[in-house]
Amino acid sequence: MRNIGEKIFKFMMKLLTLFSMLLLAFIVIFIFKEGFAFFKEVSIFKFISGKTWNPLGSPDKLSIFPIILGTIYVSFIGILIALPIGVGSAVVLSSYTDENMKRVIRGIVDVLAGIPSVVYGFIGLLVLVKFFEVKFSFASGESVLAGGIILSIMMLPYIISTCEESMEKVYREYAQYSNALGVSKSYMIRKIVLPESRRSILASIVLALGRGMGETMAVMMVIGNAPIMPKLFRKCQTIPSLIALEMGMAEVGSLHYHSLFASGFILMLMLFIINTFLYFIKKRMNV
Repeated sequence: MRNIGEKIFKFMMKLLTLFSMLLLAFIVIFIFKEGFAFFKEVSIFKFISGKTWNPLGSPDKLSIFPIILGTIYVSFIGILIALPIGVGSAVVLSSYTDENMKRVIRGIVDVLAGIPSVVYGFIGLLVLVKFFEVKFSFASGESVLAGGIILSIMMLPYIISTCEESMEKVYREYAQYSNALGVSKSYMIRKIVLPESRRSILASIVLALGRGMGETMAVMMVIGNAPIMPKLFRKCQTIPSLIALEMGMAEVGSLHYHSLFASGFILMLMLFIINTFLYFIKKRMNV
């Protein structure tokens, strides 16, 4: 009876895995198919290297180089802010916090991960954007920096959760030997816990970048959505916000419509390239 149950469970897992893979393949094929109609009119090189986005103009005016840069810029600003805070929080949770406090903080982190992105965007629009306009006299507080700060807050739960679990295991494994040798806790964290947790830190970067580059609503509400070359204190536009803003008004089957699918395909390629690059870094760490 037990063997039958295990076989059924194994079959169900294989079936669900196959379903997930087929669903992913369908999404990729569908986006590529819709975007390919655009690439028949405009080469992919012109599309990703041109600097003008004008849906009302000629086909060669549909290009997304500034939007690609905006997507990367906002995401990396978010990572630069969130990574040291997230890793530091994970160190404190794993090495300096008792079990009762850990449960409380983990609950707060889980709540942060579950807050809808539109809430983050609304708070960013009313608090962060207004703060930049009032305190720094910006013409508009909507900027790359505002988007990066909002993204960093949204990335934190993923970084903390991924790193803290690994760091806690390493700390528990070596804490007894460290105390027996009279090694200070800070030295052990710097020389053992952090180096041994580098793979989990890299994994958290992958998760956070995926979250950041694919985020739509929160970022869209604070970056100004202008398809221009991004600068830290100026407006910009990201690929997800471009698709969200214009898909509803694009005529189905038009070049504008297919260009938005082409933009989504480029975003998937960007994520694939970044994840592949980080995968090879992680593989070298294992050597």
